[in-house]
Amino acid sequence: MRDLSVTYHTRLGPVSAVDHVSFDIRRGEILGLVGESGCGKSTLGKALLRMITPPAEITSGQILFEGEDILQFDEHRLRDFRGRKASMIFQDPMTSLNPVQRVGEQIAEAILTH
Repeated sequence: MRDLSVTYHTRLGPVSAVDHVSFDIRRGEILGLVGESGCGKSTLGKALLRMITPPAEITSGQILFEGEDILQFDEHRLRDFRGRKASMIFQDPMTSLNPVQRVGEQIAEAILTH
């Protein structure tokens, strides 16, 4: 990741959630991201998979995977990337598994989607 910035557009004006962040993760490495609530950890994670939605916007930077910038991928290529190369398990239980649906059904749904 090179010089990544993510801004939230609010009625009070723009709020920078991720401000010019750069780092490398090599094959086999693990990166742990810690910080206070509201400091931008989830926003950074969503940006890595290009899952940022309005009112947020990636305003600068590159997200390089195997030498290619995923910010330039079309929707088909992005779906393939998410299904085969990268994924994210959200810590917030309300955005993870659905407690009223069987786990197997949820996993099957993810497999069929990708």
